[in-house]
Amino acid sequence: MHYETYIFDLYGTLVDIHTDETLPELWEKLSLFFGYYGAFYQPEELQTSFQQVVESMESGQARLRTDSHEAFPEIQIENVFQQLFVQKNIQASEELSTHTAQFFRVLSTEYVRLYDGVAPMLQSLKDDGKRVYLLSNAQRVFTEYEVRALGIFPYFDGIFLSSDHGCKKPDLLFFTKLLDTFHIPRETAVMIGNDGICDIQGAKNAGLSTIYIRSNISPEESIPDADHVLSSPDMEELTNILLHSHL
Repeated sequence: MHYETYIFDLYGTLVDIHTDETLPELWEKLSLFFGYYGAFYQPEELQTSFQQVVESMESGQARLRTDSHEAFPEIQIENVFQQLFVQKNIQASEELSTHTAQFFRVLSTEYVRLYDGVAPMLQSLKDDGKRVYLLSNAQRVFTEYEVRALGIFPYFDGIFLSSDHGCKKPDLLFFTKLLDTFHIPRETAVMIGNDGICDIQGAKNAGLSTIYIRSNISPEESIPDADHVLSSPDMEELTNILLHSHL
């Protein structure tokens, strides 16, 4: 029996990205942006306040990964920025809070791009009548727009992002929500990801087959016990596995 349903991680699996939220110039420009709306911060003050608000919202939540490219995936980051406006007695609209979060993302991003061959690989799956889903530890206000800008949004039959659900991989609940929502049979589904704990172990706990891709932003870890292992994001090799391997 062949795979019929494909569940992809995003960053480090389909998309190559580099962000840095510690850049001094980020906080200088962001503090200027806040000032446009009457919320006056010094750059270091804003950075410190940001960290404090995040820590407050994350209280009681364990950080599984400290080397993740995606900061704070299980909270809603736009709420952090709304709170930062409130601390300066500014009642920011939902739209302004979202735009501030997206400006923060743009300032912190050095690059975001597809790995070579991603679009043809996804097109091959759709041409073969397969179902394709995205399951990512990520922020809706960042990731939905990046997926659209990169041109791969139409390939997905469903997108699940951790900021929408208050949980993240490898939590079994996150996998189960996706499987139940779209009535995905575990027996013919495979999870493709670049993180041995979040993607591979999480998927195995959910009863899924697994494909591990060792990419440039994979966590430093031993090669996990996946059904298939790729040493790089080789989309031609991945396409062959996805369309021609038996369970």
